[in-house]
Amino acid sequence: MGKKTIQLSRPNKINKNIRSKIVRLIGLNGEQIGIINIKEALKKAENVGFDLVEISPNSVPPVCRIMDYGKFLYAKNKASKEQKKKQKIINLKEIKFRPGTDIGDYKVKLRNLIRFLKKGDKIKVTLRFRGREMMHTKIGFFMLNRIKNDLESLAIVESFPTRVEGRQIIMILIPKK
Repeated sequence: MGKKTIQLSRPNKINKNIRSKIVRLIGLNGEQIGIINIKEALKKAENVGFDLVEISPNSVPPVCRIMDYGKFLYAKNKASKEQKKKQKIINLKEIKFRPGTDIGDYKVKLRNLIRFLKKGDKIKVTLRFRGREMMHTKIGFFMLNRIKNDLESLAIVESFPTRVEGRQIIMILIPKK
């Protein structure tokens, strides 16, 4: 098997890869130089010792800037990594109950709910009905209220159901800050 080669994509065209004949040039410090020929722009960038980078290829004429392209890419990558680091991933966990869930099972599921809330996860509590249980939806709402009251110190109810949807009732909890 052969190795896969990863080709780095360049979102911006630089130096000789710019195909336009006329460009709007921005200098090293961000000052507007004006609309000039591509050869002149390349000479100016070469004289300063930097790259000519096409910033906005869709405008007429395309906007090019004199800059250090390596430094530009480094700063861009650093900013995107910093942004990824700041993002917090929130998982949605689901715990399923039934109207006839016994005390022992209820306590085990409640412990799992508490564990998920302490980790900072969002929780979807689903109460599913079968057969004749549909006639006793009040028991289901009573159980959801019980869960809500048991977890009121750890969680905020994001959405509390007002009616049965199909054969289930869904409540969503988010951890308190």
